[in-house]
Amino acid sequence: MKEDKPTTKSNTILSAIVVAKNEESKIGECLESLSFCDEIILVDSGSTDSTIKIAKQYKANIIHYTNGSFTQWRNEGLRYAKGEWVLYLDADERVTPLLRNEIIQLTNKSSEFSAYAIPRRNIILGKEMKHGGWWPDYVKRFYKKDCLKKWTGDLHEEPVFAGNLGYLKNPIVHLKHNDLSEMVDKTNKWSEVEARLLYESDHPDMSWWRFFRVMASELWLRLIKLKGFLDGAEGIIYAIYQSWSKFLTYAKLWEMQIESKNNKQ
Repeated sequence: MKEDKPTTKSNTILSAIVVAKNEESKIGECLESLSFCDEIILVDSGSTDSTIKIAKQYKANIIHYTNGSFTQWRNEGLRYAKGEWVLYLDADERVTPLLRNEIIQLTNKSSEFSAYAIPRRNIILGKEMKHGGWWPDYVKRFYKKDCLKKWTGDLHEEPVFAGNLGYLKNPIVHLKHNDLSEMVDKTNKWSEVEARLLYESDHPDMSWWRFFRVMASELWLRLIKLKGFLDGAEGIIYAIYQSWSKFLTYAKLWEMQIESKNNKQ
């Protein structure tokens, strides 16, 4: 549900856009790291905790959008942004002082690029992961507003922009997973979405050998090819976990396919 209308604001150089829901334990540090921005826009998708109260302490412009997807929420934030530049950040991410300085320098000079990908330092189970595909983990988050057209995609949203893509040097800190319980909760949620997308794309019927193939492929990729084992016990655990996550997604896909066949009988 859209509940607000954009208001005009002039002389705004940099707008930060954050999408959040029930992030009271993380949103404060996130917004603190964005305090150098001219405006902060929080697109809230239905928080029932103290997220909004905390965001107001940082003078964030609260936009209520309770339905939709990450793509729609990111687009809604863009609709309200008044800055010449826009920076997207998630509630579990932080802008470091070095990245802040790099961004400020770019907003103060002309650039050949209209969009920038930013590397991320992924902290998983309390450890920074440097292997397994988790570094540099570039994400496209910084744009000249006039060049960013929209976001698309149902799960892994992608930006549509005019111009060239550049790469920043300094990273975002991403507090990806604090513990196994949090990991399991998020995986259970997002595997449902991934399975639904696979089902709607008419994925071939799941058979027993497909489960072994997707799990083995993911484990080989994360643990061996991308050398996840070099991150120690945490790297090994997370590589195995990623294999299990793939299994869960495809098991839910199998469940949907069986249910569909039964309904047709």
